Amino acid sequence: MAAFSEIDDVFRALADPSRRRLLDRLNARSGQTLRELCAELDMARQSVSKHLAILEAANLITTVRRGREKLHYLNAAPISEIGERWISRYERERVHVLADLKRALEEDIVDKPSFVYTTYIETTPERLWQALTDPAFTKRYWNATFDTDWQAGSTMTWHQFGLTIADPEQVILESEPYRRLSYSWHAWTRELADALDVSDEARERVASEPRSKVTFEIEPLGELVKLTVVHDGFEPESLVAPMVSQGWPRVLSNLKTLLETGDTLPESPEPLPPAQLDLTK
Repeated sequence: MAAFSEIDDVFRALADPSRRRLLDRLNARSGQTLRELCAELDMARQSVSKHLAILEAANLITTVRRGREKLHYLNAAPISEIGERWISRYERERVHVLADLKRALEEDIVDKPSFVYTTYIETTPERLWQALTDPAFTKRYWNATFDTDWQAGSTMTWHQFGLTIADPEQVILESEPYRRLSYSWHAWTRELADALDVSDEARERVASEPRSKVTFEIEPLGELVKLTVVHDGFEPESLVAPMVSQGWPRVLSNLKTLLETGDTLPESPEPLPPAQLDLTK
């Protein structure tokens, strides 16, 4: 029944046009402060704060503190879960109206997290940690496996799309079992570009970008576990950023479904079509 309660909260939050406007603003530019959101909307600060609280309670936004500022991010996870886990169940494939809200654009400030996703899973921290690190799990919901001992400073080799991606800069940055895991993103090889049918021009651009990193934060909440995924380190106008922004919601929805039902979503995660790599930036 918990899943239905979460969906009810999402639809109640979306029922208000002012809250939908706030989500639109965060969809256009995620990671805004309360002051920035108030400046863009003809609403009192107190009203904006109340709407943000309702959206956060429904898990439609998530927040990150940087110094004295509280940054608000559109949270793609529940939108993706509704679109993929429920709509697809009734064979309405390719229905992506709700999923359009999931895309957060890359930020203008490099040291601010580019993408933040939060989901609540009926599992334990130990089980979730296993799902993030055990090849038997990662293969099922991500179509990827990793060779590493999961110790901070250790290298990791990725196996994805039928390829082996090895690079000495692919390393575990932090590893605190059942609480926090962080590692650098994989290298962009010619073989990977070929597998995704990415042009030489796009491959050269993404290969020249700084290596990003992903961090998983695990927090037990009674019978649930709160998982927050932060993917940052992107430059302005990054080509990799929009690729991961479309990939993470699907991966997390698949992960949640696997841990709660023992099965995965009907379709495997798909790479971003090359046509969506905007080379005009």
